[in-house]
Amino acid sequence: MPGLPARCPRPRDLRRGAVLTWVFLVAVGAAASTGCWDRTGAAATAGSAAVLPSVRTSAPAPQASRPAGTADREAVARAAAEAVAEGKSGKKAAQEVVSRSGDRWGAVYDQGEYAAFAEDLDGRWTGVGLWAGRGRGGRVEVERVQPGGPAARAGLRAGDRLLSVDGQAVTGLAVADVVALLRGAAGTPAVLCLSRDGADFTETLRREQLRAEPVTVRELPGGITVIKVASFTRGSGERVRAAVRAAPAGARLMLDLRGNPGGLVTEAVTAASAFLDGGLVATYDVRGTQRALYAARGGDTTRPLVALVDSGTMSAAELLTGALQDRGRAVAVGTRTFGKGSVQMPTRLPDGSVAELTVGTYRTPGGRSLDGAGITPDVPADEGAEERARTVLGGLGVGP
Repeated sequence: MPGLPARCPRPRDLRRGAVLTWVFLVAVGAAASTGCWDRTGAAATAGSAAVLPSVRTSAPAPQASRPAGTADREAVARAAAEAVAEGKSGKKAAQEVVSRSGDRWGAVYDQGEYAAFAEDLDGRWTGVGLWAGRGRGGRVEVERVQPGGPAARAGLRAGDRLLSVDGQAVTGLAVADVVALLRGAAGTPAVLCLSRDGADFTETLRREQLRAEPVTVRELPGGITVIKVASFTRGSGERVRAAVRAAPAGARLMLDLRGNPGGLVTEAVTAASAFLDGGLVATYDVRGTQRALYAARGGDTTRPLVALVDSGTMSAAELLTGALQDRGRAVAVGTRTFGKGSVQMPTRLPDGSVAELTVGTYRTPGGRSLDGAGITPDVPADEGAEERARTVLGGLGVGP
């Protein structure tokens, strides 16, 4: 394999074993009323593509109002249809159009890859248990490892560089394509070649079906309840509401959104409803039309609340943070968030693959755009952010 050693030795500190792979594909969603995801996509072109059941977003903007740096859905679908008619790959042709468009979040997936999204959004997936991301120069690196999963048991850790999967080099590949290589049927092996501290090594892992708990709760001394939201999968918003209701009387709340890559926007809106008594959560535009997302009534508006964020806080998690910050409900502590506030939508292409294209952007209740800017915390804190958050909570009074 070009660019890789024929054999990757295994370092002594790694234990051989099955590893699970979860490379969580992020997205930014759309409306509860239309039933939406939060990723990317396009709508149907006449006779060539069927609009998918809306899980994240809905129909994209026409050419005249299409946001800058996004792909034209009709051009994408047309390229796929022409390729299929010529006996070529519709997915590949669509990918080329998306790549040329400059759509940062646009992507094309085959049926199996897209089905994996449905599993992710249910909080389950089949793979090998890593969060992977793009590093400098097209490098693919392990960002996080599923706690207690095979990756952790095998000793893989954040910062390991992924060189190849089953003999195919991954440097320079889109994260979605790396995910496709890591996915597969439960029980099948995945041979990963990695590098750590300049030493290459190989691990043969076995794909398994995994499930994660998106919301966990713990108590800190001093009457602080920490609600950690790992991602906004189905049911996570209601779990946040239940955690707030179950918090001890007089408890101060810490909402930990660090490393949360987003997920379903509708779940983020439900989570916002745990802390707000109705009102605006976010606005977004599709086809030049402004739409709005609102919290349900009856949330807890009295307990002191801090939202912990960092550069891994993305999309739907940023939407929630921005709403709580703009509404004066929470003090944000940590580092600047990632800055993904765009709306994407799915479209089925003629060969069954799915294109997701950017169609608009979100704004906070105060009118701030998240895309490219992220959320600036009220109280900057990097190392020791949780301790800083505890100090901030200690200075917040309990409302009437």
